[in-house]
Parts: sequence; C-alpha cells; structure tokens
Amino acid sequence: MARKFFGTDGIRGRTNEGVMTAAMAMKVGQAAGTHFLRGGHRHRVVIGKDTRLSGYMMESALVAGFTSVGMDVVMTGPLPTPAIAMLTREMRADLGVMISASHNLFEDNGIKLFGPDGFKLSDEAETAIELLLEQEPLLVEASRIGRARRIDDARGRYIHAVKQSVSSDVRFDGLKVVVDCAHGAAYQVAPAAIWELGADVVAMGVEPDGTNINHEVGSTALDAICTRVVEEGADIGIALDGDADRLIVIDEKGKPVDGDQIMALIATRLKAREALTGGGVVATVMSNLGLERYLQGEGLTLERTKVGDRYVLERMKEGGFNVGGEQSGHMILLDHATTGDGTIAAMRVLASLVRSGRPASELLDVFDPVPQLLKNVRFSGGKPLEDKNVKACIADAESELAGSGRLVIRPSGTEPVIRVMAEGDDAAQVERVVDRICDAVRAAA
Repeated sequence: MARKFFGTDGIRGRTNEGVMTAAMAMKVGQAAGTHFLRGGHRHRVVIGKDTRLSGYMMESALVAGFTSVGMDVVMTGPLPTPAIAMLTREMRADLGVMISASHNLFEDNGIKLFGPDGFKLSDEAETAIELLLEQEPLLVEASRIGRARRIDDARGRYIHAVKQSVSSDVRFDGLKVVVDCAHGAAYQVAPAAIWELGADVVAMGVEPDGTNINHEVGSTALDAICTRVVEEGADIGIALDGDADRLIVIDEKGKPVDGDQIMALIATRLKAREALTGGGVVATVMSNLGLERYLQGEGLTLERTKVGDRYVLERMKEGGFNVGGEQSGHMILLDHATTGDGTIAAMRVLASLVRSGRPASELLDVFDPVPQLLKNVRFSGGKPLEDKNVKACIADAESELAGSGRLVIRPSGTEPVIRVMAEGDDAAQVERVVDRICDAVRAAA
C-alpha cells in the first residue's frame, strides 16, 4: 500500500502548506496517540523540536492532538533528534516525537516518530497511523484529557549520555575543535559535551533566530566551517545538521570527510578491539564502492539497504550489526544510540584522534574512494523512470559499467527529484553515463 503522508524520514513539507499545517499536526497527534494507547496505564509522549520558527506552532498543535486522545505530554524544547529517541526510552514513554525537517531550511518542517523502545517506527506502524489519520479521532471524555508539562533537565541528561559514549580514560585536552551546529537543535548540547571533556571549542552556528537554521552553515553547507578550521588552526571540525542526527568531519587542512570514511574509521577501530559485531557495516546503496572494497580487504562485509537511515537501522537490528550509516553523515552506533547521532559519532572520531596521535587528515583517510557523481533532476509531474527511453538509457548504462562500477537511480522521498548516481574507476565514463541518463529523464519529465 502506497503511503500518502510518511516519506523516508517521517512527515515533511513546507510549513503552512499541504501536510505540514497545524491542523495536520493535531491530527497526527490524535492518530499516533490512538495507535499507542495500549494497556490501562497513564500514557506519555515526549516531544522535542529544533529551532525553526514554526516549531512553536507545530508543538502546540501536537500537544492538542495528543492530550485530546488521553495522552500526557512532556516537552523538552530544542534538542537533537537522537536525544528525543533516548529520552523516550529512558522516561518509559509510549511514544516520542521530534519536530524537525533535518537539513532543510527553516521554511520546511517535519514530524518524526519514535516507539517506546526509542527506535523509529516501522513501515507497518506508519501505515496504521496513516489509516487513523483519515478517520474521525477517538476523543476522550473531559476527565481523561491528558496533561502537558515542560522539563528542565533534558539537556543535561543528553550531555551526560554523549560523554558516556567514550571511555572514562579519554580526554580531549589539547584538541582545538570547531563545532558547527547549523543554528539548530544541538546549538547548546554539542559544544558543551565536547568542552566538558577538555577540548578548546570554537562554536559556530549557535545563534538560532528561528529562520537561520542550516543557512550557509552545518553539514550541508561546509564552506564556512572549512574556512574557520584553517583560520583557527584547529585540529578538526565537527559539522552537524539542523537536528544533529548527521555528521561531516573537517580535517585540519579544511577538507571535508564524509560518512563513508567515518564509518570505515569507526569499524576498523572497533574490529581491532574485537568489539565490532555483525562482521561488517550496514550502509545504503549510495555509499562509495571504495568503502566496500576496503572492508572486503579487512575481512568485513558491507551490506547495502535502500536510502534512509531507518532502513539501515532495520538491517542492523536483523543482522546484529553495531555500526551503520549513510554517506551523507547519518552515523548509527547501536552500542550508544537507537538512531543516527552526529554528536556521539563525533565523540568517537575525537577519541580516535586522541588515541592515535595522528592528524585528522591522516586518520580519516581510511580508503581511496572511486570516482562518484550524483546529479538531481527536478520534474513537475508524471513518472519519468517508467518512460521507455529512460529505461533503455539506464539499461545501456548498466551494461557499460558492468564489472567496473555501479549505477543507482531513485526518486527522492521528500521532493520531486530523480537522483542519478554512478561510480566507477573511470571518472570520465561515470560523468558521461550520468549526463546521458539525466538528459533522458529531463526529456521524459
């Protein structure tokens, strides 16, 4: 069954349009609350948000929805997505909600849901909630309406958990670290956690005003932090996105390091300590072929899933893996968190930097990536991937790359865009293949 509201990472859209209105948020609260009303106990939902202006509106609407079906609400204020996942489980809540559109600009917002175990919901649970969205809500009688309150210790709880993710004998004294929080959800907690372990922290992207989240800062806009790392003479840079569930690292020379290299580093060091489980790493179809070849050389596997950290997580749980993620920077370290956590992943990288005594540019140059090119083609309607000319072009490209590269073509889960990615040992060939397919998609769109 095709889903109408949920995409690859919850419900997302432009605020005050389509699915991202206050009215819709209230319905989501009523539907999700109804789905998780199980048993006779007093039910509870934890709600967090990033720093978008629309977060106040969406939070109020969700509170109205949840309380109207009998759920109590605990609000944390701005906190990273993984912090809400953690608090949902720690506070024995029945449901967790994060109000965020991740790396998107402030005009968008989104709703991410977590079950009582702190994990993102399955496709089946989201489908069940979608069915409830199109039904009249089951409102409770006046005496059973839920209560809502804010808590003040959520930030401290999360900082403590982040610090506990590294060994007690590890300190960051002597490290100069630039931390870019994208004017987002981690603007207080990430610099604090790293500073408390001894680092000299240069914080940027920590002045949210409701409209500047992800604007020319953060993990999807790296020019500012790359420049700052070099200017400050820092040892390393840490770039988070708006809800701090992804991480891109900047070495001391100002060069970005993506999630593939970070996963390779973490997996290698865990393997050396005999602490890597599952026999390898889980990543998506977008991860570089060079990562796969490197892991094979280490006697490890790379298991690929479709795009979306929730699918990576599902495979990790099925196969007993403790390291997984995406090239874009979602790092899932199941020994420490139930979802992608950029700050905890940063802690692992900083701990490796301290233990190795090597510069970041050497430590994080784990494997040689093969040439890879990704282009996006926007379309206004229809299904261009079903066009016969597009299909023929894709088939020709797959034959051309057979044995020397890979081709990944997929529609975006959040916008009307076809993503065309190819990689292989011959950079010129990769570019030709991508351009031909993009031209065919444009002609069909």
